[in-house]
Amino acid sequence: MPAGPAHTTAADTVAPAYSSAPVPPASPKPATGRFAGVAVMLGSGLANQVGAATGSLAFPVLGPVGVVAVRQYVAAVVLFAVARPRLRSFTRAQWGPVLLLALVFGTMNLSLYTAIDRIGLGLAVTLEFLGPLAIALAATRRRVDACCAVIAAAGVVALLRPQPSADYLGMGLGLLAAVCWASYILLNRTIGRRLPGAEGSAAAAGVSALLFLPVGIVLVVDRPPTPAAVGYAVVAGVLASAVPYLADMFTLRRVPARAFGLFMSVNPVLAAVVGWIGLGESLGALEWASIGAIVAANAVSILTSQK
Repeated sequence: MPAGPAHTTAADTVAPAYSSAPVPPASPKPATGRFAGVAVMLGSGLANQVGAATGSLAFPVLGPVGVVAVRQYVAAVVLFAVARPRLRSFTRAQWGPVLLLALVFGTMNLSLYTAIDRIGLGLAVTLEFLGPLAIALAATRRRVDACCAVIAAAGVVALLRPQPSADYLGMGLGLLAAVCWASYILLNRTIGRRLPGAEGSAAAAGVSALLFLPVGIVLVVDRPPTPAAVGYAVVAGVLASAVPYLADMFTLRRVPARAFGLFMSVNPVLAAVVGWIGLGESLGALEWASIGAIVAANAVSILTSQK
């Protein structure tokens, strides 16, 4: 993807970062087209969080690493089918960031799903969201963005506050997922300048799937999974990888990146709600306030931008 402008807002970084799909400028569309784009964004966000929640149902049998392995397989199949990368034509300069992205892709999903297993869906996704938010805020020099950074930081401090039942390993994994997501954004920018379309992302997904292939073999041999567990993992791969990717390709042609980035702010809330309704995870008032602070930081940054 091309490098962002000098004054980058959350909309510029969060929107293309969420998916590895090519990001064309949104063309003028009638109101029905915009409405369809918003509806697809909502469906994509829900699919992503429901997919993660569904995958967690397979944790007792496959563990987070097994679920992530299946998700990587599904992502590779979908991206290869859509992008059809010409791997033999890749140069050494192109393969370098692709291989790094493959490592980041796998680490990001593994750390996120392990965090979900330990601290719950809502908190894990909120901590992961700090990655693109940090890049968006760090790239600007506006006072309002500095205030947004302080608000987000306050939310993080509240989430990570010491308490007897705190799972610091799970929180650390959520923050690792945030670092990986930030790296994912920067690597995708580099790859976008060196390879056309989504070829680089598809190649990275394929390499990542190959890295997880031994994991799948060991799981099958050591403790054969139940059909239900495999089904949950496949559903997670489809809902959390395939659906968001294809939906973003549709949405980014109908909705401006600013609006897309604003909607991305809602994902931590969607994750918390899905975790509460689907998995019975409960959050206290302070946790909800912290999630709201982080979401508000991104929303304010986007709404006050000049674009």
